[in-house]
Amino acid sequence: MRKIAALSLLAAAPFALAAAAFAEPAPQANDPYFAAGQSTLTARASVKPNKKRAKNVILFVGDGMDPTTVAASRIFDGQSRGEEGEENLLSFERFPYIAMSKTYTTSHQVADSAGTMAAMMTGVKTKSGVIAVTDAAEYDNCKSGIGAKALTVGELSEMAGLATGVVTTARLTHATPANVYSHAASREWESDADLSEEAKTNGCPDIASQLIDFPYGDGLEVAMGGGRAYFMTAEEHDPEYPERSGRRRDGRDLTQEWTKKSANASYVWNKSDFSAIDPQKTSHLLGLFEQSHMQYEADREHDAAGEPSLAEMTTKAIDILSQNKNGYFLMVEAGRIDHASHAGNAARALRDTQALSEAVAAARAHTKDADTLIIVTADHGHTMTFAGYAKKGSNILGLATASYEDENSDPDGHALALDGKPYTTLGYANGPGSVFIGKTNDGGRPLVTDQEAADLNYRQQSLTPFQGETHGGQDVLIFADGPKAYLFGGVVEQNYIFHVINDALGLTTRAGRK
Repeated sequence: MRKIAALSLLAAAPFALAAAAFAEPAPQANDPYFAAGQSTLTARASVKPNKKRAKNVILFVGDGMDPTTVAASRIFDGQSRGEEGEENLLSFERFPYIAMSKTYTTSHQVADSAGTMAAMMTGVKTKSGVIAVTDAAEYDNCKSGIGAKALTVGELSEMAGLATGVVTTARLTHATPANVYSHAASREWESDADLSEEAKTNGCPDIASQLIDFPYGDGLEVAMGGGRAYFMTAEEHDPEYPERSGRRRDGRDLTQEWTKKSANASYVWNKSDFSAIDPQKTSHLLGLFEQSHMQYEADREHDAAGEPSLAEMTTKAIDILSQNKNGYFLMVEAGRIDHASHAGNAARALRDTQALSEAVAAARAHTKDADTLIIVTADHGHTMTFAGYAKKGSNILGLATASYEDENSDPDGHALALDGKPYTTLGYANGPGSVFIGKTNDGGRPLVTDQEAADLNYRQQSLTPFQGETHGGQDVLIFADGPKAYLFGGVVEQNYIFHVINDALGLTTRAGRK
């Protein structure tokens, strides 16, 4: 025992010496990082969990926004303001609570947006490819899904007397937003033209029609995004692209049906009409700003009809939903982060992540942290890589810089790989930018120049060739602020997000009383 005690004292001695040394100001006390660490400690120590029920919940989903995308976007955001970028934080990275979410589905190790968002909206894990149905349903089998519907946060919110809204830069009928208000054994059933013969025979409705025919409360109060074609008939010409028409074959103009919901229901398809909407005079707002997905944030200013930003749509939604004294649930998706990474295009992925950060900041400034829980997360990851030993402050979208004197480099200071060619700091494990596509005469990978890497349309080099880059199976982050945010911590199953939202709003209890 004495030997063990003596060893314990020896083991503790270095810590005792360190404590004694720090009785006086530490030698590094004037270092800015040291001071910042102390400030962070003070801030964390002052955090007190808000255990009260939330009046409102806003769930932000960065589609495909994995931890690597967050880190790269943080630097990109800082560099867009002329900073080095590494010390920067995105708005939601300042939230006091954080957790990790496991993204697998019951059918796939690497999941899609349908099954992952279903978990967040229903509280159960289910298969990839399905919308708000339990694992009892079979993919693409209407009949199996009819009795397997799982109530969603959107439905429970309306049943409880809350206002509900969906905002996305993807199609409103796409997998993530669809999980708020609809049920389908296939995410592909976006319009009636997309239904399988089996689905038609067994009476399964398409996703777009379910937004209009939503049976709970007075329906969603706000729905904004892309996907106009899925709400218009094949005989109707698109207002922005007259040479194009709608997709529907059932003769239903769902935009007109929306405006008939109430005297104060409005439908808009361009920026000027959106800006003219008075939230105090609008009970229901449908915004469809593109035939398919909305523009990437980097391209939005070039849209002929104009499109509101994600932040603008978010604040407009909050203004309308806030008219309900009982509170609201709002889901906001930055859907095109995912699409940019599928294209191997890191520049647009980072810019759309930055736009999400701006929307979160706008939402927090537009609400009270005392009564509004804000959650920021992702549905799944991607295969973006962040590698090499580039110097601090190097362009995150540029060629990696040489950091060491003995490192191979070109005359411009770019680090060289073993093939004697420079490489970008960001890349993808697979995708359309594969080094096996477009080989040079020497059989090697294409040479990348500064000009190419800096171009908005540049596709980062990847390894395995794919037509489109794939999702990744890594855990994703959950950031939270407001009432019940303290319930997020550690590594959790993705469906846990539903249970926190349900607890924060008391949905099942309140809905059961209606």
